[in-house]
Amino acid sequence: MSAQPPAANAELPAPADRPPAGAAPAPAPAPELTLVIPTFNEAGNIAPLIARLQTALAGLRWEAIFVDDNSPDGTADALREAGRRDSRIRCIRRIGRRGLAGACIEGILAAQAPVAAVMDADLQHDETLLPRMFAAMGDGADVVVATRYAPGGEASSFGALRGFGSRFANGLAHRLLGVRSSDPMSGFFMLRRELVERLAPKLSSEGFKILLDILATAGRDVRVEELTYTFGVRHSGESKLQMRVLVDFAGLILAKATGGAVSLRFLSFAAVGALGLGVHLLALRLGLGFGARFEVAQAVATLVAMTFNFFLNNATTYRDRRLRGWAILPGLAGFYAICGLGAAANVGVAGWMFYQTSRWWVAGVAGACIGAVWNYGVSKALVWREPS
Repeated sequence: MSAQPPAANAELPAPADRPPAGAAPAPAPAPELTLVIPTFNEAGNIAPLIARLQTALAGLRWEAIFVDDNSPDGTADALREAGRRDSRIRCIRRIGRRGLAGACIEGILAAQAPVAAVMDADLQHDETLLPRMFAAMGDGADVVVATRYAPGGEASSFGALRGFGSRFANGLAHRLLGVRSSDPMSGFFMLRRELVERLAPKLSSEGFKILLDILATAGRDVRVEELTYTFGVRHSGESKLQMRVLVDFAGLILAKATGGAVSLRFLSFAAVGALGLGVHLLALRLGLGFGARFEVAQAVATLVAMTFNFFLNNATTYRDRRLRGWAILPGLAGFYAICGLGAAANVGVAGWMFYQTSRWWVAGVAGACIGAVWNYGVSKALVWREPS
């Protein structure tokens, strides 16, 4: 005689490793260390990096927060799949926001552990150094920097130009900001979460060099320790070191050296304006070469330069607030309107100077400089508004 199946409402025996029905599960202990790993197009690095972390951090309670800037290669999907297998893996997917510094700040502020480490996902940072960095934190350090430039460190995987640029930037940071680290440009470091929570209102979410910003902002109130390592070779993904980094670095230096009077965004806007000035002068020269009256040539050159500045600012200065699709048309119209007052003064002043000096380039420069501060302040407030 066959056994009868249990009734639908019969209580099934609980597995041995599962608490009785109705009992609250035992809380998992909090992590001791949070890894914050910014990503962009790093899908191919996710699995090997997690495997390395699992080996290197055996014996520690840890979690990893990957902050992904909406990578088109499926990095966030790879992280979610990894998180289903290992609950220590978390992913913050950022939409409409870009930048390494902002990603690091968001990740650290979301950390559960009192200690956070920042590292790249490109497998160039030596994860086996993490336990030693954590031990140094236990010995009283506030920040532990994995350095490439102290005796015993190595960065031979850099090309000659990139290596020179990195060392030159380090030298500027030492001389102008007085930071106490042999490698303030390092993207591999560990620190106390409460330090970032305290400094966060003063840190820039733009740019790439978050460690430099932290060290310069904290001043001499923090204890900095260093451990050397060999900087590895990139396996896949996109390098975050682009020409944009040079502008961001210069802006960060100026911002900290001037006590925040000059922002990274303003420096980028000014750099675009300098390029726009070149476009303006070229258009003006061409107009005069075709026989146009100076006022007409100056007006056309102004319109051409404004259009150039709008699209370049939209792609660079305000890339985190970039206007897309049909939103570009009202944005461009608003930019024209905002620049209109400055443009009117531009044409008038430049025309007067041209007839006074007969030097077309002096007149063009004077006219183009009239509306610079106006254009920046009002366009930031009205065209590229900060998301609410």
